[in-house]
Amino acid sequence: MKGANLALGAAGLAVFLALGEAVPRLGLVKEAYFPPTSKIADAFTGELADAAFWTALGDTLTGWAVGLAVAACAGIVAGVVISVVPYLREATASTIEFLRPIPSVALIPLAVLLYGNELRSVLLLVVYASFWQVLIQTLYGVRDVDPVAEETARSYGLGTWARVRYVLWPTALPYVMTGLRLAAAVALILTVTAELVIGSPGLGARIGIAQNSQAVPDMYALIVVTGLLGLLINVGARSVERRALAWHQSVRGEVAV
Repeated sequence: MKGANLALGAAGLAVFLALGEAVPRLGLVKEAYFPPTSKIADAFTGELADAAFWTALGDTLTGWAVGLAVAACAGIVAGVVISVVPYLREATASTIEFLRPIPSVALIPLAVLLYGNELRSVLLLVVYASFWQVLIQTLYGVRDVDPVAEETARSYGLGTWARVRYVLWPTALPYVMTGLRLAAAVALILTVTAELVIGSPGLGARIGIAQNSQAVPDMYALIVVTGLLGLLINVGARSVERRALAWHQSVRGEVAV
């Protein structure tokens, strides 16, 4: 079954690439706006041979990784503290619901005002967007803790942090891993967006330069790179999630199927 799915996926990709080659060749769209697949592939090869491309890729991955790490740590800690401290969840609920819907791109003027086009501007946007993904999932996970298990732990004299470790954390971990997987994708989107709009070093800035210089095949090649990067991040996040939750019924059931 898995081999059949891979074959179907490969066939779909082949058809998509063939359409990308045929549509501009047949004159259905102008090559100046959408070059054939072969030209994009040539530009992709040229990018891989350019040392500046790898520098830009490293800048993007740095902003993504650092921003995601900060957001993950802050989101998990804040979620646990808000959940275990009495009345703190009710006290912060309205503030969270007010701040969470604010689009991160709306903070671009503030980021530029504070840090210009430095890495810190990218981190500000990435951390803000990713933080809410982790925080909300952590809050939901803690809310899902079995009250009977919680009361049993209390009756055995477990302290607050012992209950967090042995009762709360195992229940919340599946939610936390989901939040981290979502945050990883959001962090990449905001990293590239910040680089494109602000001009911070990275793939986004390189895409903007290619657009302004009318290097359309190079622009599409760089867009493909960001897509492949997102795919790798998603596959990696799912792999980490399966390993971290190997004991959980959802993963064991998935493996059994």
